[in-house]
Amino acid sequence: MKKHVTYFPDGVCSRVIDFDIIDGHVYNVVFTGGCRGNTTGVSRLSEGMSAEEIVKRLKNINCREGNSCPHQFALAVEANLKEI
Repeated sequence: MKKHVTYFPDGVCSRVIDFDIIDGHVYNVVFTGGCRGNTTGVSRLSEGMSAEEIVKRLKNINCREGNSCPHQFALAVEANLKEI
């Protein structure tokens, strides 16, 4: 099963996170806005990774008072895992 997600993060520099969940794995991650080097790194490292592993590794990473672009990405993946 494939699902495309467009997520609008809260309280971080990134304005939009787009990605696909295909059979429980995450692909095609694109952050709009944010620190280009960091968001590109997160995108490349997460390519093909299981959605559960992304949540496990990225949730609760702190950059801004308990929040970060990776944390917001993890929240987006976690919310959409429940829907597929």
